[in-house]
Amino acid sequence: MQTNPTEDTLLLVDPDLDFLDWATKHLSAKNLRVLRCDNAANAIKVIEKTSVSVVVAAMDLEPFDGPELLGRIMQQSPQTLVILTAGFPTTGQIIEVTQRGAHDVLRKESLAFELRPVIESALQIQDDRRAAHHPDAEMPKHDGRVKMIGISRALQEVFKLVGRVARSDAPVLIAGESGTGKELVAKAVHEYSPRRQKEMITINCGAIPENLLESELFGHEKGSFTGAIARRAGRFEQADGGTLFLDEIGDMPLSIQVKLLRVLQDGSFSRVGANETMTTDVRIVAATHKNLSDEVVAGRFREDLYYRLNVVEIKIPALRERLEDIPLLAEFFLQRITRKNGMARIRISAEAVSTLQAHHWPGNVRELENTIARACALASSQILLPADIPLASAPRKAPDGFNASLDKLINTAPTDMNLLDWLGGEVAKRILERSDGDLKEASIAMNLPLAELRKLLAQKK
Repeated sequence: MQTNPTEDTLLLVDPDLDFLDWATKHLSAKNLRVLRCDNAANAIKVIEKTSVSVVVAAMDLEPFDGPELLGRIMQQSPQTLVILTAGFPTTGQIIEVTQRGAHDVLRKESLAFELRPVIESALQIQDDRRAAHHPDAEMPKHDGRVKMIGISRALQEVFKLVGRVARSDAPVLIAGESGTGKELVAKAVHEYSPRRQKEMITINCGAIPENLLESELFGHEKGSFTGAIARRAGRFEQADGGTLFLDEIGDMPLSIQVKLLRVLQDGSFSRVGANETMTTDVRIVAATHKNLSDEVVAGRFREDLYYRLNVVEIKIPALRERLEDIPLLAEFFLQRITRKNGMARIRISAEAVSTLQAHHWPGNVRELENTIARACALASSQILLPADIPLASAPRKAPDGFNASLDKLINTAPTDMNLLDWLGGEVAKRILERSDGDLKEASIAMNLPLAELRKLLAQKK
């Protein structure tokens, strides 16, 4: 492992002595001093006596746990970077310890290939800090209630980003496909922020007609339009001191975008039909399934508003990009649905889980939840088998240029074999190339069993 010329000290804290032995050898490097202890109390003693650059500590420690150790380290040595490890860290743990100052949170099963690069990055940060002389300050501790299910690295990166941005008032733009859980992330940003004592108000910009959206956002005076029988406060007034979540911001009409920009610039607005200007203190969190930069190019979204909203962007991974989360999500939905409906406990077989993981999931987590609900409703026994999983075949829109590309591909087809067989083999070959030769990944991408994929590929030989 490469380190900077200045000697750094790395402290390993874990009750597993075998892990300490492995990590000491694995991380050994020139100019890196590795210390180790098996409990949190001794770790604090080391921190008191030694300048430690990086700490790698388990969540599960005695006589107090990893998050508590993190808090004490941040008090005594705020310049130290702390990396916490756990078997299956929860959403709350990741967000909380990130807010308290954790540099990273790693799953124990991934340490063999993730620990070294993460520590190298942390040591480089320390080297840069020494050059610039500005160590980070302590982060506040917060108590949230949002529960997001997932152990994938992609989702844990989302949790950590939430922990970092929640403490500020910067606008947040949450991007992701429909059904990925953008509103849950927005709630997490609010509940882990200093504004959590106030309300988070949600408005779907694509579900309200343009002539009513302005009134919904900014309120109106009595008689300002037909049907305005009384003065009404808008969402910006109601969310004062809290958070306003603008869902599907990409569907907001241009005429309303101008007024929203003004609020973001100076916090001022006027009710519909009013002359006086009002002010509000609101944190804006917006979400969209659209690519807003493309919408800007197409003239459907204001560029200045885009940059005002996109101070911090959180991208939610699609479910097909975090297949390892599907078993946990399926079990969570099973328990919630059976408990809600007073049903007997239903389990899901490993084969049924594999069936779920092989699906493309165009509707993401929302589609998975609906699939589990249908499976529970139709289940003939207390265990779900592959045959019990009602997977829908959602129609997919052809991407831009698809027809032209297909025509070009057809024109290259040989005339001495069946066109459909040849096309199937050609597509399978190209998907396999994009999957770096990984047959399982290619079969998931094509939503085909491995046997059928191999049959298609055999036609290209």
